[in-house]
Amino acid sequence: MAELEDVRPLGGELERSYEVYVHGRLKFRVKQIVYVAFSLDEAVMGFAFPREERAALVGGEPHKFQLPSASDMRFNWVHAALAELDPTEAREFVVEAWRMVVPQKVSRAYDLAHPDGPG
Repeated sequence: MAELEDVRPLGGELERSYEVYVHGRLKFRVKQIVYVAFSLDEAVMGFAFPREERAALVGGEPHKFQLPSASDMRFNWVHAALAELDPTEAREFVVEAWRMVVPQKVSRAYDLAHPDGPG
């Protein structure tokens, strides 16, 4: 079972990433682009995810993943119940979301520094 504290360090450790609070909700950003956001109760983690792959993700494990609200369907975004993710899986989703908003050279540098992934 993943918790906010399992992934929170990544918000400040990933290059160009920083934490912000917007209306009481913790979000991770690169510049002004939000790539991870948590619900007020910290039970749900929304994160950047390829639009063309999200139906398969949600359909394969609907107890774990949900589509965003109708108004957010235009974005590359999906929601996950943190309690349904294991900590390693949650960290991997954060890193993959971050990859979607940074230049490839930054992502490649992360891979070289972390050959075993975010752990």
